[in-house]
Amino acid sequence: MARTNAFLHPAAKPVLFVASLLPFAWLFYGAATDNLGANPQEYLVRATGDWTLRFLCLTLAVTPLRVLAGQPALARFRRMLGLFTYFYVVLHFLSYSWFDQGFDLPEIARDIAKRPFILVGFTAFVLLTPLALTSFNRAVKWLGARRWQALHKLVYVIAVLGILHFFWMRSGKQDFAEVAVYAVIVVVLLGWRAARRAGVSPQPAATTARGAPSASRPPATRARG
Repeated sequence: MARTNAFLHPAAKPVLFVASLLPFAWLFYGAATDNLGANPQEYLVRATGDWTLRFLCLTLAVTPLRVLAGQPALARFRRMLGLFTYFYVVLHFLSYSWFDQGFDLPEIARDIAKRPFILVGFTAFVLLTPLALTSFNRAVKWLGARRWQALHKLVYVIAVLGILHFFWMRSGKQDFAEVAVYAVIVVVLLGWRAARRAGVSPQPAATTARGAPSASRPPATRARG
């Protein structure tokens, strides 16, 4: 009960918001003080991409944690985590567009078309955009629950594309250790969902939390956890 009360505390969301901004603040400070290594531009591009993938994994982890821990109040953090995923992917794309291409739109278009790993990453970014735009309660009402849920299932495709983008990016240096970690996390999270739909995963604990979103109502979140 103590954990449930903590998740429902009025300060819980502000604390998560501030914590989610810390990577951005750290990168901004590092850039402002020239403390990002020998190649700060490349560091920013890669770091924003890494944080995008981390927040995507956190967003996908909300539902398994909510169900397995019997903590329905966790669902109230899913939308914020999903929107921070989009925030960091926008920073990632802007960093690439600025530092690698100088905001030269024709050159950006040519680069996306000729390099598969950038095409895959850009596709994931494009697919994330309608999810971010429909992350609010009004969008659920406007689209209807069924169509909203169908749209937000794109997050599973996005997760796979994100891992593929990361894999191709690291393949040039034959550095796959970190890729493997994220791949395992995504496979476990998506595998849990597949098992649950097949009826073989553990059922939610019989725990309720006052004020938690109803299980029958689509959560107002960018990426369904």
